[in-house]
Amino acid sequence: MDADKILELLFYTLPAIITGLIAYYFFKMHTANEEGRRRYLIHKEAQKNAMPLRLQAYERLVLFLERINPAKLLIRVVPQSSDKLDYEEYLISQIEQEYEHNLTQQIYVSAESWDIITTAKNATIQLIRKSNMSDKVDSANKLREVMLTNLFDKQSPSSVAVAYLKNEVGEMWRE
Repeated sequence: MDADKILELLFYTLPAIITGLIAYYFFKMHTANEEGRRRYLIHKEAQKNAMPLRLQAYERLVLFLERINPAKLLIRVVPQSSDKLDYEEYLISQIEQEYEHNLTQQIYVSAESWDIITTAKNATIQLIRKSNMSDKVDSANKLREVMLTNLFDKQSPSSVAVAYLKNEVGEMWRE
């Protein structure tokens, strides 16, 4: 008789336990789904707000690269004397100043982009120093001439970096 009551009790409680477990499973799935949807919406909103800042950073960095492009730099920054070493240091200080002015932009671009920008800056400085070591260079104006002549054969480091940044910005639209 006790076994019959236990069995009867089991028949009544078993469907309730199964229903409870199924309800718990669906509630857990629903909660996880809502959490994922909420995270997605927050991420989407953050990206929407960050996109203008990122694009502005890319614009500023392209402007930086254009300003340190040797062809444009040499036109914009004229020698203050005929001393080639003074002019070399003046050009390099202009590049470093521009770079420092744009340091904060690195938080908005990829690490690869920032590395390429830094490499373009350093390569431009090396180009200036290497040109100044030439036997042909005896004055600031001759340094300008030699540097511009060297650029006829190859792309400037800035041009290569700008192409990379343009490609990266294009990839942002495909995400």
